Amino acid sequence: MNSSEANVGESSGWRDHIVEFLKGVGEMTVELGKGCRDIVKQSLGNQDSYIVRKFGRNSNFGKRIKGPCEKIIGKLSFVNEYLPEDKDPLHSWSVIFFVLVLAFAALMISSERATSTPLTKKVFIHPPSANRIVLPDGRYMAYKEQGVSTHRARFSVIAPHTFLSSRLAGIPGLKDSLLVEFGIRLLTYDLPGFGESDPHPNRNLESSAMDLSHLADALGVNKFWVVGYSSGSMHAWAALRYIPDRLAGAAMFAPMVNPYDPAMNKEERRGTWDKWTRKRKLMYLLARRFPIFLAFFYQRSFLSGKHGQIDKWLSLSLGKRDKALIEDPIYEGFWQRDVEESIRQGNVKPFVEEAVLQVTNWGFRLADLKLQKKQRGKGMLNLVKSILFEEKEEYTGFLGPIHLWQGMDDKVVPPSMTDFVHRVLPGAAVHKLPYEGHFTYIYFCDECHRQIFTALFGTPQGPLYNTIEAETPLEVDSEEQKEVCCEEEQEQLSVSDSTMDSDKQL
Repeated sequence: MNSSEANVGESSGWRDHIVEFLKGVGEMTVELGKGCRDIVKQSLGNQDSYIVRKFGRNSNFGKRIKGPCEKIIGKLSFVNEYLPEDKDPLHSWSVIFFVLVLAFAALMISSERATSTPLTKKVFIHPPSANRIVLPDGRYMAYKEQGVSTHRARFSVIAPHTFLSSRLAGIPGLKDSLLVEFGIRLLTYDLPGFGESDPHPNRNLESSAMDLSHLADALGVNKFWVVGYSSGSMHAWAALRYIPDRLAGAAMFAPMVNPYDPAMNKEERRGTWDKWTRKRKLMYLLARRFPIFLAFFYQRSFLSGKHGQIDKWLSLSLGKRDKALIEDPIYEGFWQRDVEESIRQGNVKPFVEEAVLQVTNWGFRLADLKLQKKQRGKGMLNLVKSILFEEKEEYTGFLGPIHLWQGMDDKVVPPSMTDFVHRVLPGAAVHKLPYEGHFTYIYFCDECHRQIFTALFGTPQGPLYNTIEAETPLEVDSEEQKEVCCEEEQEQLSVSDSTMDSDKQL
């Protein structure tokens, strides 16, 4: 027997198996129909049942429809010839009717799913358009500027973005007119490997703070405020730890901390983890213990080349107001464009690194940022120095203001996290927002943005006066002004000559 004959025999064997399987399914369906019919008959077919009394053969309703039904059955009696001879037509037709009802219901459900499922929108990668600087190690960093120019800015603000975001996010919906009113220059940038920024070979939170400092140097910024939102807050915390001298203050919105931080007490840890979905808990566990498996999930969600919903991709549990916001067309357009920019390089590694940074050792504790007096060294020499010399009090931690905004209906970063931060950093100003979720306060809310800037910077005073433009007209004098200056110089010379002559005569 050759190989072709063997393949034919093998395919015919599979065909027989399939036929037998379908026959078995048919017989099981018939038996299922009979069983359902018997159950209905036993429970509802009794003479004393309500259905039999109202709709049975001897009821008024049964007598009325008996004649028409017999006529219809008589006209359709020829169909019984196609039924098996050993089967009772009444039983067969009841089974057929039951199967038809099931088939019709299945078709209705499938059609509803088909019509309710929207068309999937594919991800579009836009042409490169970002401004970029060169960092000391040769990497390129992409950034975006908003608000007033450098020499007119009263306040400079730098905002690192969150997970699955880019420099385009900034403060969503923030109007340039409000930035000008307060004299603010807002800078946002792409984290390493996101958007148009080059990846970092050995990335950690200290290198993240150094990148932020280099960006400020390249753009002529001395002191600046850092703004952290959600998971982007860990880069703001790193800036407070590693470059505190560059910061004028910090503003945190739904500030994310390490959920495995050993300093959290039981209530804070329980209040945080209980708000999260099982899948999100699994993602944190994978990021902490088995980060290699994160790539599998990311490549099948936001790196699949198709758009989806943020709460599905990131396994977020959202409140009612947050759900309503993400379904708004304005937010949807903003979110899709931001995601397209975030994943433009198509590399899963930066996203895995970002997730791992969130749940592993940060290299510092939040308690290190607490403002407290520096302890003097022990020993006789230090005691003598303290007696003979008046030493100024030295402090450790971050000296500037820290503001925290927390939505009380936030299930992505629960209020228990902010309670933990405030317990560790009691000097921070906490702004609790009743009924607000994770997105509703900071996204597309003009009045909210004004409240934030007023809390940080006080009454708006506009941009600084442009001294360069004001001095320019004074440097270009008219010819008349030049002639007047020349006459004044000649008079001064004549006066000096006369005084010299009088001295000689004396």
